[in-house]
Amino acid sequence: MATSSKAARADDTTIAALGTPSDLGGNATAAIAAEINKLAADAFALYVKTKNFHWHMSGPHFRDYHLLLDEQGAQIFATIDPLAERSRKLGQPTLRSIGDIAKLSRIKDNDAEFVSPADMLEELVSDNKAFTASLRAAHEVASSHNDSATTSILEVYLDESERRTWFLFEASRGADRTGH
Repeated sequence: MATSSKAARADDTTIAALGTPSDLGGNATAAIAAEINKLAADAFALYVKTKNFHWHMSGPHFRDYHLLLDEQGAQIFATIDPLAERSRKLGQPTLRSIGDIAKLSRIKDNDAEFVSPADMLEELVSDNKAFTASLRAAHEVASSHNDSATTSILEVYLDESERRTWFLFEASRGADRTGH
């Protein structure tokens, strides 16, 4: 019991030290930041996976897929800082480490030695769709607390995520395992 009360005091101290005034209230900012931090972790994981596939792409459409994944990786990476800063603007902590990312991310790693181009694209379609669903869920939380600033940010990222999914789907439509 002493450990949990000690942890609670540490959390209270962290919030007090990092607190930024907000009219949203502590329960709202904590709920919104929890969603935002999961999104930031997902974005890190999706970025690394996208770059992994970018670096390990092969086959006859190498150049097109390589450039597509590079563009998408840059777009995903560009979401991370605004998400983390949004959590801080709400007076809440954000990601601190690779461990935080691993704990919070819902995007699974792919450590396979070889992944076919078609499987890469298919996996990224699935991951971007899941990221889109997570963005929608976070939008609902922010909206329920009347947090227009967060919902506005998430709406832009929703559109970007849907576009990535669309491009990946169209690039892989009818492809065989080699990406042809």
